[in-house]
Amino acid sequence: GKMDELKAKIIEFLGTKDMAKNREIADAIGAKKRDVDVAISELANAGEVEYLYLGGSFVTLPKK
Repeated sequence: GKMDELKAKIIEFLGTKDMAKNREIADAIGAKKRDVDVAISELANAGEVEYLYLGGSFVTLPKK
């Protein structure tokens, strides 16, 4: 579905960067930030992305 597509785009984008803010991800993939927030929280719950708190909230792919 649409959420799965969004998650795939987020994972793909994060694969090109060390870390990113939700806003940056939303802008980069042309999605609404609130949709990205939901997708990322679901990805984080599934262990597919991790949150980093470095003077702000960033998202990253888990280190293999």
